[in-house]
Amino acid sequence: MKKLLLVFTLFMIVSMLLTACGGGGAKVIKIATQSPLSGNLSAVGVDMKNGAEMALAQLGGPLKDMGFTLELAPYDDQANPDTGVANAKQIVSDPAILCVVGHYNSGVQIPSSEEYHTAGLANVSPANTNPKVTTRGYPEVSRVCGRDDVQGAVGAQFANAEGKKTVYVLHDKTTYGQGIAEYFKREAETLGLTVQGFEGTEEKANFDSVLTPILSANPDLIYFGGMYDQAAVLFKQARDKGYEGTFLSDDGFDAADSAGIGGEALLAGGGTYFSTVSGPASAYPGTEKFIEDFKAKYGAVPQPFAAQSYDSMNICLMAIENAAKAAGNKIPTRQAVAQAVRAIKDWKGLTGTVNFNPNGDLVTATYFIIQVLSADPAKWADNKIVQTLSLAPPQ
Repeated sequence: MKKLLLVFTLFMIVSMLLTACGGGGAKVIKIATQSPLSGNLSAVGVDMKNGAEMALAQLGGPLKDMGFTLELAPYDDQANPDTGVANAKQIVSDPAILCVVGHYNSGVQIPSSEEYHTAGLANVSPANTNPKVTTRGYPEVSRVCGRDDVQGAVGAQFANAEGKKTVYVLHDKTTYGQGIAEYFKREAETLGLTVQGFEGTEEKANFDSVLTPILSANPDLIYFGGMYDQAAVLFKQARDKGYEGTFLSDDGFDAADSAGIGGEALLAGGGTYFSTVSGPASAYPGTEKFIEDFKAKYGAVPQPFAAQSYDSMNICLMAIENAAKAAGNKIPTRQAVAQAVRAIKDWKGLTGTVNFNPNGDLVTATYFIIQVLSADPAKWADNKIVQTLSLAPPQ
């Protein structure tokens, strides 16, 4: 009997200590991130995680004051759909995770978010632009960036305004790259541009066979829908083979590594431009402190989508706080957090004012056309903003 009493006493002491320290998950709240932390796209993916991490450290005070312990749960999706889905299964199985910031690639986010949707877990996306991210109507999925059906059209309208008459369209065969290329092509043809070719390729090293018909057609513009690690190589090889026209890509091209890969080829001939839903952090008013803090913590200026990730984490924190207060300062349900995300109104983040429509799109999103001005990756943030547009999503 004494042994049982001693065991019971020890159990109660350990339980009280764990509760007081937030152990055992009693007062622990986790927010996950998913982005490529390794591989060719990690330059952007790591800074997305860093932006979310910094927001958690700087803005988690109200929840900590309520007695909660906050933890970041970073996952490396490797820009791979299978990896993203496997990670998502792990994420939803951890009841302490109440929100997800991610992903970078739409082709990873879309299947991964099926898991979030089934589990009722809020997913605030900093960077995913394919329309299907939100057109499925999942109440758990929201994004703080624009959409490809608008961005692709913005690119085509810019090409038309620049007097381009002929264009050859390429894409990387991914959900994101092919999708935005199709939207570009559709708008280009509507505007009267001649699309001399539309082709997908998974090649990343030797583009000889891809470039042969393009060089023969000699279009005014080569458009590439996809990511920078592929586009920059293609553009360099096209220039090396004598192409003198203009290059145009999308926000997948928006990474300092583009300059390191493409070099002076991006500046020659008709130059290189890209559309994006994420301008450099300095393009947004009031981001000076964010940039200074980011440089101090991580040793470099933030890559694209770091500021959007900061905002996405902030939205997660506010939603969890509001849901926790409504629950009597207890850990809220995932459903309550997802509802609280959508309930945010007229919130001014680093990258703009956030109001979500019923699908989880921003009521108004910002789009940029940017010209590459330097072959120095360290000067990527100094590229020239040619156009800034605020546009609503399609109804």
